[in-house]
Amino acid sequence: MGLVSIGLAGLVLSLHLFRIVLALVIAEAGANLMLVLAGYRWDAVAPILTTLGEQPQMVDPVPQAMVLTAIVIGVGIQALAVSILIRIRQRYHTLDRSEVAELMDAEIAATAGTARDVSQEAPLGERPIPPITDDAVQVRGGRS
Repeated sequence: MGLVSIGLAGLVLSLHLFRIVLALVIAEAGANLMLVLAGYRWDAVAPILTTLGEQPQMVDPVPQAMVLTAIVIGVGIQALAVSILIRIRQRYHTLDRSEVAELMDAEIAATAGTARDVSQEAPLGERPIPPITDDAVQVRGGRS
């Protein structure tokens, strides 16, 4: 749980894109460890048949197979993420999340030929729903 928590905190709190990828790797390692621990039994042996006699209690092999698959998929995703980070660094000369987002927004607006919406506080135009007044409350029967 600690590795997953550290990874999620890094995903949320980091502003550098490479650190975000590293936090994702840490969270993935924690999730893989939790999967292995889910199938572990203290008094069991590895799931390998050596004799045809009495079989001792064995560890569940399904979580181990799932973790091996998750590791392979995770390495592929990490390679893809790092290659995308390399392309972002080459194009925008930074890996800061907010700067990259600003530069991408500006580039998309320039490509589309539209003005960039820079307001994050209030919507443009009129309010779609008129504000509630005392007259509207009286019509609904709220006040007498």
